[in-house]
Amino acid sequence: MAQAVLLGEDARGRSAPNPNVGCLIVRDGEIVGRGATAAGGRPHAEAVALSSAGKTAAGATAYVTLEPCAHDSERGPACADLLAEAGLARVVVAMRDPDPRTDGKGLARLRDAGVEVRVGIARSAARASLSGWLTRLALGRPRITLKLALSIDGKIALPSGESKWITGEDARHHVHRERAHSDMILVGRGTYLADRPRLDVRLPGLEERSPRRALLTRGEAVAGWETLQSPQDVYRLHDVNDLLVEGGSSTATAFLSADLVDRILIYRAPIIVGEGKSSFGYVGLDAIADAHERWRLTGERRLGVDRLEVYERVRG
Repeated sequence: MAQAVLLGEDARGRSAPNPNVGCLIVRDGEIVGRGATAAGGRPHAEAVALSSAGKTAAGATAYVTLEPCAHDSERGPACADLLAEAGLARVVVAMRDPDPRTDGKGLARLRDAGVEVRVGIARSAARASLSGWLTRLALGRPRITLKLALSIDGKIALPSGESKWITGEDARHHVHRERAHSDMILVGRGTYLADRPRLDVRLPGLEERSPRRALLTRGEAVAGWETLQSPQDVYRLHDVNDLLVEGGSSTATAFLSADLVDRILIYRAPIIVGEGKSSFGYVGLDAIADAHERWRLTGERRLGVDRLEVYERVRG
């Protein structure tokens, strides 16, 4: 299942509006088929894996990160039916599909067809990989990640606005990988005018993974960029699972004030700027007590000379 999760993770940033699912088919201890949700959401991971496996799928075991769909569409048949028709002996599913069109129905179809079904293997890993799609399904908007490059003293730039480069090459490479797994990147108009950022993916072999670009502004639109007039406009992004917000301070403050940030990536460099531009402005908190227990540290690692800290919003 771990390999299936990796396959699904590789599809993150390309599968929207569908979930980024991974599927592995194993027979007699050998991998005979593998697949992930294709760009644009079709074909589904199971269909790709079955095509890869061919006739060897009969009697095999499929490992799937999300319950196979149980609804037909104009773009393809239900994956639960495809797996049953292929003669799979066993299907191992990481998590049930909360989409009401499938929720439990895919598992039932497989069992009715005589396929052994097991659910819950590597559920946490699958949920983490599918969190963008799950957020959109639950909240009606993308999962929103805020990226910040900070000095030790929490500054994002010198007083002049100069910020290239606060972090080192390893941290910047990691940012490009995050971009490759996002459907859209957003900056504010101030950042656009100051930096004219490309916001593309500049890693060998991943250049085609550059996401759509968006601008938070009430001003004129920019050719080649989509426009959001306010953070609340994320609720109309029905074909975006993962949105990466890269700056600047006013934009970060606007999204935090609206409580729309689900995840924060802080790339902290071992430098002190002193007087400079702070990462945020007023975010609606009037008491220190209200700031506690809102964010949970979920990961940290060294990236060359820099340090990455990952925080997730605690909700409910």
